[in-house]
Amino acid sequence: MDEAGGSASGGGFRPGVDSLDEPPNSRIFLVISKYTPESVLRERFAPFGDIQDIWVVRDKHTKESKGIAFVKFARSSQACRAMEEMHGQCLSPSDSKPIKVFIAQSRSSGSHRDVEDEELTRIFVMIPKSYTEEDLREKFKVYGDIEYCSIIKNKVTGESKGLGYVRYLKPSQAAQAIENCDRSFRAILAEPKNKAAESSEQDYYSNMRQETLGHEPRVNMFPFEQQSEFASFDKNDNRGQEAISKRLSVVSRVPFTEEQLFSIFDIIPGLEYCEVQRDPYSNFGHGVVQYFNVASAIYAKYKLHGFQYPPGNRIGVSFMDDGSNATEKMATQMVAAQLASMVWNNPSQQQFLPQFGGSSGSQLPQIQTDVVLPSCKKKAPPETAVKERLFIVFNPRPLPLDVLEDIFCRFGNLIEVYLVSGKNVGYAKYADRISANDAITTLHGKILNGVRLKVMLADSPREESNKRQRTY
Repeated sequence: MDEAGGSASGGGFRPGVDSLDEPPNSRIFLVISKYTPESVLRERFAPFGDIQDIWVVRDKHTKESKGIAFVKFARSSQACRAMEEMHGQCLSPSDSKPIKVFIAQSRSSGSHRDVEDEELTRIFVMIPKSYTEEDLREKFKVYGDIEYCSIIKNKVTGESKGLGYVRYLKPSQAAQAIENCDRSFRAILAEPKNKAAESSEQDYYSNMRQETLGHEPRVNMFPFEQQSEFASFDKNDNRGQEAISKRLSVVSRVPFTEEQLFSIFDIIPGLEYCEVQRDPYSNFGHGVVQYFNVASAIYAKYKLHGFQYPPGNRIGVSFMDDGSNATEKMATQMVAAQLASMVWNNPSQQQFLPQFGGSSGSQLPQIQTDVVLPSCKKKAPPETAVKERLFIVFNPRPLPLDVLEDIFCRFGNLIEVYLVSGKNVGYAKYADRISANDAITTLHGKILNGVRLKVMLADSPREESNKRQRTY
């Protein structure tokens, strides 16, 4: 936004263009009233730290405020605390609409989206190899409430690599840790786990096809290959011959836990063990599953490859070389065919599928999230007066309407929820402001079914109709 006009009135250091993002995440982006003066911004944000400059974005021709401003702080922790405490607040008693506060994107970034909270709460540190997770927590708990600590270990030996992660509950706590911890830890913000979600669905499934679909064996004698769930596999594709084994590789765009992996693959009899492989340089969830016999592994691969867990996220399953004798292949295929008939024709095995939140195509989607949601409540009658509207942004895609209604009705007094056609946005109408505020508090910034939600108060219909299309 090169149109920003503003000043550093009141004295103090004004940063040059090259130092606007030094230190990183020290600028906040504000959506304010067009009539808010710079003096009010300085007065309300000065308690959070040393303000180096304030920019108010103005029209090039009329010089009128566009209702957008930036505030540059001396430290990242000051900017984060200002965001945490001022987002959704009114700057003065006369203001009818609360302001929006976000950490500003780096000017060197090609993206114009808001910086997500998750990108600001996880730090990456170098630690002695003798450190345990408890040691790591003890060192960094002085800076704030820790959600979890993890140490990166060698996949083969299980020994620490001398690297770890610390995830805080608030961005300001992570910033404090980076600013104040011993320099030997070389603490920096970690790459976000969900970075892959920012790429398109097409790119993801293209990569998945290369990693898992591209190496499927052409086994035409399997009787269950003719079933409807395998009809999507093109038998005329030029696929390489894959070595069949008892060990499977599992790939997912959404990270999973060892318990979740076990729950999915234990549906197939004969599971020996499973292991989640954590790699800080990968954006996907990775796991290894091994069965006691090859037949179970073959059936698991054909039954669970493409299985949706959570709904909307398909997992990829492929064979891994475990050194087994390739001459067993023909016999194990025949055993697998018999196992398929025995297991899948037994209704008692199929009943496990819904319990894990997965979908093979015909089930209604379940809500998968670590957010504690209230129980379902009745919707308000359609003719009820609207007291509050919420604006919902979905990343990377909208949730299905039935899931959306199930989520937002849990806060009570929901009149209607709907999606905007062709956009990753939607609206929810409530008959009670408290219910709407509860929905914002619980859902804003959270991930449900692999989709991150932004939930905020919507502009009034009149204000929306007068808006010009955004060009920044």
